[in-house]
Amino acid sequence: MLEIQKVSLEIEGKSGVEILKDIDLKFLDKKIYVITGPNGGGKSSLAKIIMGIYNPTSGKILLDGQDVTTMNITERARLGIGYAFQNPPRFKGIKVKELLKMAASFNPEKVNICDLLFNVGLCAQDYLERDVDASLSGGEMKRIEIATVLARNLKLAVFDEPEAGIDLWSFQKLAETFRNIHAAYDTTIVIISHQERIMELADEIILMSNGMISAQSERDIILAGILNNDACECSTKCEKGVGQNVECAG
Repeated sequence: MLEIQKVSLEIEGKSGVEILKDIDLKFLDKKIYVITGPNGGGKSSLAKIIMGIYNPTSGKILLDGQDVTTMNITERARLGIGYAFQNPPRFKGIKVKELLKMAASFNPEKVNICDLLFNVGLCAQDYLERDVDASLSGGEMKRIEIATVLARNLKLAVFDEPEAGIDLWSFQKLAETFRNIHAAYDTTIVIISHQERIMELADEIILMSNGMISAQSERDIILAGILNNDACECSTKCEKGVGQNVECAG
């Protein structure tokens, strides 16, 4: 379990300007959490705090009771925390099988890299000898990055807007991939996303706004609230004569 206790983050060199404000969260084992909310609300900053890319100004972060607040990225990775970027890095001259073997080297248990690719919806025969370069599409890179995360058998994996920059078909496969790995692995998954289809995968949804947690609850409760708010905003705009081309629900 990962616990975030009263964590705040200020902009470096600008004392008093808070990006995150007194964040309290618990991520329980083997659950999917989706963090959503308006742009600039602090979602990606929170993800980077969890991984150790940013250091909190105040507060604590505990992994299974161990204080990891001052630990760097490498130390947290060794304890089983992983992070997947919005735009996965590409490595010219490195093949997919080599990348997966490097990721698996952090895992003391034997890993079958062909199974890893299968679990993310890719055929090993087609991809093991491919270079991890620009010849791979955005959707392919996202799934290969997820495979490297699975290779490490993490306690907690953070995915920052995994749907960014991929086409509709790849996005559908990506959602299916998250569903499959949730069923097959013990990893707690935290996803930063705006997409309803991703939110539908969650056990719990966390809403962030202005650097604070505005709501946290079971998926269906939060989704219903989001959809109702969207309908209300749409109706209000139509009543005021704004957005006449928008078709409102009801």
